[in-house]
Amino acid sequence: MRDILYLDQLEQAETLLKPARVDVLRQLAEPRSCTEVAAALGQTPQRVHYHVKKLVEAGVVTQVSDRRVRGVTEGVFQATARSYWLSPALVGRIGTRRERDELNLGHLLDLVEQVQVDIAALDRSRPELPSVGVAGEIRVAPEHRAEFLADLRTTLQELFTRHGGAEGDAFSLVVACYPKETPDD
Repeated sequence: MRDILYLDQLEQAETLLKPARVDVLRQLAEPRSCTEVAAALGQTPQRVHYHVKKLVEAGVVTQVSDRRVRGVTEGVFQATARSYWLSPALVGRIGTRRERDELNLGHLLDLVEQVQVDIAALDRSRPELPSVGVAGEIRVAPEHRAEFLADLRTTLQELFTRHGGAEGDAFSLVVACYPKETPDD
């Protein structure tokens, strides 16, 4: 089972846009037969088999084995990945890109889309894919926002300058800084 399956075909996305199929897919995190999934979901095996067949056609489920139960051969199926990403390209860009404004949330969404595309293209068969993910929350008083963003930009530019060059492995670095919604108290 893969960790992530990047879906960039409209037919694959359409297959997953049915809540009943997502329920079946969740049941197939571990290898199971249609009969076992049907029992867990309170559905008929025939109904589950229909959905499993569509999921197999879309490439999000595979048949991992067969077994004989009371003289009948039944398939055992499993999801092909632990999670699924839908490519933003499935919808496509509506309108033209805005002028590149690093303080614009649209620019941030463009970066996130590029990260998805880059990660999906990585060769997961390689033994080591060095990466790091860091997340946190910073609180900045409104009167210090501009100063904070300038400091962040300067710090990152220094990092790019210090580790830039033509030799060595290439890495992409995307830092996202955006306001966090806080629930009303």
